[in-house]
Amino acid sequence: MSFRRERILRPYSERKFAMKLLVIGLGSMGRRRIGLLLNHFDGITVCGADIREERRAQAQALFGIPVYADASTAAEREKPYAALICTPPAGHSAVILDCVKKGLHIFSEINLLSDRYEEILQAAKEHRVKLFLSSTLLYRGEIEKIRDCVLEQPERVNYRYHVGQYLPDWHPWENYRDFFVSDPRTSACREIFAIELPWILHTFGKIRRLTVFKDHLSSLELGYPDNYFVVLEHRNGNKGIWIVDVVSRKAERNLLVYSEKLHLTWDGTPDSLYRYNIEEKRTEKIETCSSVLRDEKYAETITENAYLKELRVFVDKITDGKNRERYTFEEDRKTLRLIDRIEGTGP
Repeated sequence: MSFRRERILRPYSERKFAMKLLVIGLGSMGRRRIGLLLNHFDGITVCGADIREERRAQAQALFGIPVYADASTAAEREKPYAALICTPPAGHSAVILDCVKKGLHIFSEINLLSDRYEEILQAAKEHRVKLFLSSTLLYRGEIEKIRDCVLEQPERVNYRYHVGQYLPDWHPWENYRDFFVSDPRTSACREIFAIELPWILHTFGKIRRLTVFKDHLSSLELGYPDNYFVVLEHRNGNKGIWIVDVVSRKAERNLLVYSEKLHLTWDGTPDSLYRYNIEEKRTEKIETCSSVLRDEKYAETITENAYLKELRVFVDKITDGKNRERYTFEEDRKTLRLIDRIEGTGP
């Protein structure tokens, strides 16, 4: 069922709530989070903040929520319990720190820069604020199954993984030069690394060494390489070839994992995970979820289920103290240092 068709909201004034959340940044990710919160959670209300007038107007028209030009005004008037940081990643740290000092629990979209992490962690401790960092793929059913298959067998594995999509197709409603991927510090390839590396490390293990090949393959006006071939050797002996690009005209997420006793393939969609049955010599589909939430704005490899699952984990963490999060700021700091190595900017 389409996520867009599933959206059925009662008027804002007719809904009763127990907890209010502030979504800062009303672009595509902010609107995605708002839609999921309003459609799938009881007892939650949402307000929003964005410096861009057109985004405020769009969010208000779609969801009927209160919107503000700045987060401080929203926090003062609406008294939210927590904030979801959905702004461009280069400015995350300042927004997070401001919210932490206001006593707001934090849900942050992926951070592509680790500046001020120590300050954020210390401030959260001082203000008794809980931090939650998004790592959506760790909550996907297919990734959970892949990880189980890899970890349950003792042999080393090899893998080949390609993740690519043509950059102008990422946000077809705006020019790729006009959002954060135009900045080499928060480049499109860096975002793919930050999205994918957490599950790769959780599944195949920490990195012993890596080799990188990178260059420009397209005519896109970018101040950074548009494709990477990364050869990874993990400390436990697993090895992988990882291709990351913003050149592929068809959106690709294509994985092969194999060893003497395991053969897995996945094409990035919930219904494309297969395992070869060695004894019976036939390929078998692995079921990962009973129903799929999808937003037709995005490629078929992107589903809403994992975005919803991690929001539920976040809400559990800040309401009843249940901590089922799968990725932390401390882990992310190490991941971002590894990305610096891949890009050639770190030790």
